[in-house]
Amino acid sequence: MAQPTPPKAPAPARTGLVLAGGGARAAYQVGVLKAISSLLPRRVRNPFPVISGTSAGAINGATLGIYASHFHLGVSRLAGVWENFRSHHVFRTDPLGIAGSGAHWLAAMMFGGLGRYNPHALLERAPLRELLLERLPFERIQASIDEGDLHALGITCSGYNSGQSVTFYQGAHTVTPWRRVRRIGCPAQIGVEHLMASSAIPFVFAATHIHREYFGDGSMRQIAPLSAVLHMGAEKVLVVGARNTPQQGRRVRSEDYPSVAQIGGHILNSIFLDALEADLERLDRINNTLARIPNHQLTEGGLPLRHVEVLVISPSQELDDIAAKHARRLPRSVAFLLKGIGGLNPNGSNLLSYLLFESEYTQELISLGYADTIAQKDEIFAFLNIAPALELRGSGQNESNPASTSGSQSAA
Repeated sequence: MAQPTPPKAPAPARTGLVLAGGGARAAYQVGVLKAISSLLPRRVRNPFPVISGTSAGAINGATLGIYASHFHLGVSRLAGVWENFRSHHVFRTDPLGIAGSGAHWLAAMMFGGLGRYNPHALLERAPLRELLLERLPFERIQASIDEGDLHALGITCSGYNSGQSVTFYQGAHTVTPWRRVRRIGCPAQIGVEHLMASSAIPFVFAATHIHREYFGDGSMRQIAPLSAVLHMGAEKVLVVGARNTPQQGRRVRSEDYPSVAQIGGHILNSIFLDALEADLERLDRINNTLARIPNHQLTEGGLPLRHVEVLVISPSQELDDIAAKHARRLPRSVAFLLKGIGGLNPNGSNLLSYLLFESEYTQELISLGYADTIAQKDEIFAFLNIAPALELRGSGQNESNPASTSGSQSAA
């Protein structure tokens, strides 16, 4: 009698990676990735076949997509840049460039505008474009998809004309466009213009023209930061945040009017950080609701809801406090500009934490991200379904930091 064929083991869940925005704060992501790399076998393929990046996280995500066939190499390339960053690699810091930008804005205000010659941004990012073109072979994204090492890469931008949050994605043929309220997914061949658009912090950096519209930082109007990675096929998601455990907003009496830098930092927090935390809270509620509904009722009711495991890694320290320690590292021209708006005062360090592209600061964020992740290594092993290595390779990091906020949540 023929033996019955044993049932096939279920395929492992497709893991997604969400890299949020945050300017220079994105160095923390590199530390997290560096730690994960140390936990995996040397020549492992990309453990995150679905990658969603926004703002500076889009640059990190694109690098992982390009080097998806060799995860360690991709992380090494990222670390090599972030550990040696200087502000002049991102925007013009020479006195002539800074003075010219200031004079341009002053002239526009004095003369009621300069028509087509109105200034577009405070800082000029030509150095970043040159760096990206030099370091990132974008044609490798499609090769990674064809070789099966990458399922989809999504880069989210914000359309200034349409008001939509647009995720430009490049992926397998099974990934299809989507449309929701104020957010859409659009197939594209990812290139430098998508990264420049996604990382264009409003007012600070100029928008980028793609097709028929100008796009700015993808964190603006991104009301559902986890949506894109799920639409692209992720079944469980690792989220790397850029802020310490959410606080309840303690009120402090103040008689001094807030500085421009303090207001600017408050605005950037609302753009980069608040939406992600709200989305995670919303997914947690959905998860709790689904846990109370029997599976047969979900099936019979035709509800398109599913459980999605989510692991969150976020800083165990306040990044603006770290930025304040390294404020003196800024080029003199940039420091002079920020000093005038209160950016070097204690209450202006929030804004500084987004713009401090200096290696002393980024290296400390990388070390923090590494330590926070190693502190959660057991959860990482379980999440990625890998056996613990006998020894961590080349950590060179202090593993004594307390674990960052994490947990399993669910999404629909």
